[in-house]
Amino acid sequence: MHRLLRVAVLLLTTVGLIACGPPKKSVFPPSVSIQQLKVLPDGEWQLTLRIQNNSYGEMDFTSLDGQLQVAELVPIRLHSTFELDIPALVGDVVTLDVLPTAQMATALKAVNAKGSAGSLAYRVSGSANAKPEQEKQARDFSFSGNDALSPTPGIPNTYR
Repeated sequence: MHRLLRVAVLLLTTVGLIACGPPKKSVFPPSVSIQQLKVLPDGEWQLTLRIQNNSYGEMDFTSLDGQLQVAELVPIRLHSTFELDIPALVGDVVTLDVLPTAQMATALKAVNAKGSAGSLAYRVSGSANAKPEQEKQARDFSFSGNDALSPTPGIPNTYR
C-alpha cells in the first residue's frame, strides 16, 4: 500500500509538471549575409540579404537597421522594413537597394576585372527587429558577419 501511494504521488507530480506548459524554446540572434549583389544600370546596388533564424522557434522579423562595409572603406547604411515570418532554423531573404560610394563601386569593378578568381570582402552589422513566437513583444537582435563576394559566372553585374 505504501509503495502504491508513492507511485501515485510520483505520477501526479509528473502530470502536474507537464501541465505547467510547453518548454520555452531557445532564442538566438539571427545571422545576416549578402546572398546576392546586383549592380543596377543606374549604379545602385540591389542587395539580397539572407536572414537566418538561428532560434528553435519561429520569429516574425519586421525591420533591419545596420551598415555595410566593403573592404576597409567607409560603410554605408542598410535600412529596410518588411514582414517576414521565418520558421525555426530556416532563412529567408529581403531585397533592398543601396547607393554605394564611388570607392565601393571602384573596388567592385576591380574584382570584376579579375573574373571568378576575384573576391571582395564585406562586413554587415547592425540589428534586426523580431518577435520570437513565445514572446509578446518584438525586440532588437544584434548581428555581425563578414564574408566575400565574387562575380557570378555567366550573369553580368551579379556577385555572390
